[in-house]
Amino acid sequence: MLQESLAFYRKLNNRRTIRDFSDKPIEREVIENCIRTAGTAPSGANMQPWHFVLILDPKIKKKIRISAEKEEKEFYKTRAPKEWLEALAPLGTDNIKPYLETAPYLIAIFMQRYGKLPDGRKMKHYYGLESVGIATGMLITAIHNAGLASLTHTPSPMGFLNEILDRPKNERPFLLLVVGRPAKDARVPDIKRKDISEIMTEF
Repeated sequence: MLQESLAFYRKLNNRRTIRDFSDKPIEREVIENCIRTAGTAPSGANMQPWHFVLILDPKIKKKIRISAEKEEKEFYKTRAPKEWLEALAPLGTDNIKPYLETAPYLIAIFMQRYGKLPDGRKMKHYYGLESVGIATGMLITAIHNAGLASLTHTPSPMGFLNEILDRPKNERPFLLLVVGRPAKDARVPDIKRKDISEIMTEF
């Protein structure tokens, strides 16, 4: 157990978020297996309140990019707090998001606020955000384990995803995940992880 836990930590510690993706295709089954893995996540009352939309169509990706960049431009210009902009500055991010079209896959992750029983009645989903957050973490881990890179993207607001992807009203966009291989000239952020003494307390 000690050897396996250390090996897994070392593998995950090499994971980095990138913004420069190759357009090289990836076998669809690899991505489906990663989504299957996410679907094994624990959830409140086992309601599994998530839905994953796998996006390959270049036309749909373009629509998403246009809408996301519109929201991001507004965010950077008027809504982003100064502290947030200062925190983002070392990463060199802005409202231009070419990777939304370049990467072979986008995965839109939705949280189902309620489900529907066979007779049409609504069933509230409890701990939806927590459950979908856990599933998303497992999805990112599975993607890295498969040898791929990912980028979490959260334009705010994200309601345009419901419209573009024809998702029902009971689903709320949680996160847009960009998935692919790094471009040859991809910039890898030089980041440091907090030491375990900073993230764990023992009693």
